[in-house]
Amino acid sequence: MPANMNGDRLASLKTISASLRKLHKALIDLETARFGQIGSPFEHLQLVSCHPQFAWIRRLSEILVELDERLDEPDEIEAATVLSYKSVIERLLALGPENDTEFSKKYIAALQESTDVAMAHGALRHLLFLLNDASGVEGNAPI
Repeated sequence: MPANMNGDRLASLKTISASLRKLHKALIDLETARFGQIGSPFEHLQLVSCHPQFAWIRRLSEILVELDERLDEPDEIEAATVLSYKSVIERLLALGPENDTEFSKKYIAALQESTDVAMAHGALRHLLFLLNDASGVEGNAPI
């Protein structure tokens, strides 16, 4: 595989990771504001990690960790890897009635309540749209 194709896939995953991180931060910030007064950064981390009010965001956190771990691996990035992350994220963020999960219900409420969440969602969805199903194949630019 030409080095530039792997570089394009790496760039795509890095861009997705950065955009997903912005969405994650917006959701954490919103949920933190809903929670109220928090002490130290350590106490905040404990809340985000363990408190039931933040539990619905954890799947997004897990995806972000998996994506970042993959970016740290030296192996080449296959087109299927990029498309797999795209698919997982799109399924989680799907807004239709077919996605009747706790995450979806709380996510829709967050989208309606926070312009930061809505903007981060829109930016991520746009990136995922640009990453068509043939990403990483010659003739397609990375996002």
